[in-house]
Amino acid sequence: MSGRLQGKLALITGAAQGLGAATAHAFAREGARMLLTDLNEDGAHDTARAVNKTYGDGVALAARQDVASESDWIDVVGAARETLGGLSILVNNAGVVLTGTVEDFTLDEWRRGMAVNCDSVFLGTKHALKLMQVRQPGSIINISSIAGLIASHNFANYNASKAAVWMLTKSIALHCARKGWDIRCNSIHPAFVLTPILDDLASGKDRETIMAKLVRQVPLGRLGEAEDVAHAAVYLGSDESRFMTGAEMKLDGGVSAM
Repeated sequence: MSGRLQGKLALITGAAQGLGAATAHAFAREGARMLLTDLNEDGAHDTARAVNKTYGDGVALAARQDVASESDWIDVVGAARETLGGLSILVNNAGVVLTGTVEDFTLDEWRRGMAVNCDSVFLGTKHALKLMQVRQPGSIINISSIAGLIASHNFANYNASKAAVWMLTKSIALHCARKGWDIRCNSIHPAFVLTPILDDLASGKDRETIMAKLVRQVPLGRLGEAEDVAHAAVYLGSDESRFMTGAEMKLDGGVSAM
């Protein structure tokens, strides 16, 4: 541990597995304390227990949260105030991948994808800023996707919701700067990362064939690891990135360079 996040207090959504769990471990390794949330409450507690087993009791706490619910956001921000003593980093990681063309979705399905992927960032930032203002410098880290920058015919909802996160990130960054707050906001845009979500996309198909097809689309010739994203989140959460705001960090193995 080099203490890059020593003294930082973080809230990480979608922390039961994948990118959220990897980020939790990376943050703890660098000295942060955190509240981990997920709709899968048992999974969030499992991640917290694993973090605490390695880094000490009380490093990570856990709570259930539906990120599309404003009342849940009010509750978890209140919990961060009471249990952590404040908040200096918000990682909006929770998300859902709904595949389909613009003709495939019902309106309710469309709204669900937008609510989980984009409304959550709006709600989280709106309520977390009240705490972050008193623990500056602060950092808001929004997990978007390379799919928010590059479209696909059968990712209509995911493309739209993650592109919205990209632009919302910039608006938040400019708002905080205009207020004179030392709070920055940046987005991370991964391509194909080996997480349970990627497994879900390959469900019912020849997984080996699907993964090989994805690898062929990446110039570096491999899929991403959850730790690749966690390392980027550590940088954005640390004071090393204090002059970086309103920016997008592409972790796509070169996909967007083509």
